[in-house]
Amino acid sequence: QVRLVESGGGLVQAGGSLRLSCAASGRTFSNYVMGWFRQAPGKEREFVAAIRWSSGSPYYADSVKGRFTISRDNAKKTVYLQMNSLKSEDTAVYYCVADSRSTAATMRGLVEYEYWGQGTQVTVSS
Repeated sequence: QVRLVESGGGLVQAGGSLRLSCAASGRTFSNYVMGWFRQAPGKEREFVAAIRWSSGSPYYADSVKGRFTISRDNAKKTVYLQMNSLKSEDTAVYYCVADSRSTAATMRGLVEYEYWGQGTQVTVSS
C-alpha cells in the first residue's frame, strides 16, 4: 500500500521561501513519477511539478517555472518542492502525488494520478 506524507507547509510572507517534503513508503518507486499538485479555495486543482524517480529532467507548470524546484532523495524515499519568491497566488493546499505510468502525459500532470497524500497548507501573506 502506497503512502505519501507531506510536511513543511506553513505561513510565509510574499517573497519568502518554503520547502515541502513528501515521504513515500509502501513499495519500490523506481519506475514511478512523483509530483505535486495544489488547490486553492474556490479553484480547480492545479498541476505544479513532476519528476521521475529514476532519472530525467523535471517538468513544471508555467506558473511556477523559475521559482519552484522539485527534487528527490532516493535513499530517503523523499520528494521535495523548494518554493522561492512566493506570491499570494501560491496560497493553496499542496498535495504530493505518485503514479506508476512513466509517460509524458503523467509528467505534464495530464492524468489522474494514482496516489495522493493528505495535503499540506501553504499560505503566503502579502
